[in-house]
Amino acid sequence: MREPIKITILILLSLVLSCTQSIDTARNEHLTTAMFRANLQHTAFYDTKGIGQLKGVNWKFRTKSSVFSTPAVLDGTVYFGSYDNHLYAVDIRTGEERWRFRTEGGIFSSPAVNNGVVYFGSHDKNLYAVDAMRGQEKWRFRTEGSIFSSPAVSDKIICFGSYDGYMYALSTKKGKERWKFRTESWVSSSTAIYNGVVYFGSYDHHLYAVDLKTGKEQWRFKTDGKVFSSPAVSQGVVYFSSSDRNLYAVDIKTGKERWKFLPEGGVNSSPSIAGNMIYIGSYDGNLHAIAINSGQEIWKFSAGTWMSSSPAISNGVLFFGTENGYIYAIQ
Repeated sequence: MREPIKITILILLSLVLSCTQSIDTARNEHLTTAMFRANLQHTAFYDTKGIGQLKGVNWKFRTKSSVFSTPAVLDGTVYFGSYDNHLYAVDIRTGEERWRFRTEGGIFSSPAVNNGVVYFGSHDKNLYAVDAMRGQEKWRFRTEGSIFSSPAVSDKIICFGSYDGYMYALSTKKGKERWKFRTESWVSSSTAIYNGVVYFGSYDHHLYAVDLKTGKEQWRFKTDGKVFSSPAVSQGVVYFSSSDRNLYAVDIKTGKERWKFLPEGGVNSSPSIAGNMIYIGSYDGNLHAIAINSGQEIWKFSAGTWMSSSPAISNGVLFFGTENGYIYAIQ
């Protein structure tokens, strides 16, 4: 039998420290947590010092398959999943494994860590809650489809999408279903949560706004393509991209389009926001900086190849990766 492909995950210590720790203040909870794209609004803005200069790799950790899961870092531990069916907890200073947790499928979902529990989905159709210190399962919740969506936690509710076409809301304590919301296709989009509303996309070409407590639809917005982008919320607007290659700005109260942006080749990642600017990569090999109110391009940076990674922002610096294997930091 052919040996599994071995992929090495390289984690630059200072980059991880600056780009994966956050304080969730979305609803004045002030709970130390770590989650996909920095916060519940998914702006990818990290209120840290950032990194001034790379000084090489501090350590590297080998898994037995590809690593697509974005690491979450909290209390000196790096949490991430691999397609070798494991979620790993690794010491951030030494790179030594603290524990690993096995599922029955590959892990694409990026973990969220909240109140001592790691939440993540698996290709085996389960959403898992695992003790962050010991790596022991607390509970699991079964859906009818693979879970690529990265979960978001707010007000003791965890939200995530599944390839069975539903967005789910569970109690964080025991994993009991609070509600589920049906779309007409796969949900791989990771949810943004703001002021008690959950925002997420579906392969059915819609972005949805759903009440966090009840699961009742507030509105839906139709595009001409699949919405697997993770939406970002800022200044009363939700921003997201679609496979129709547009970046959309939609009013969070009315669900009406404010503007859309289509660069040459189209956008290819989830938007990041800092101040009055939006940053997003595209198929034309550029990182675009766009005015948040007008949708007008202010500048662009050419990386020479298309980028699917979404930028992270810290201390006035944009960090992003490209398909040619480079990580860029631009100011």
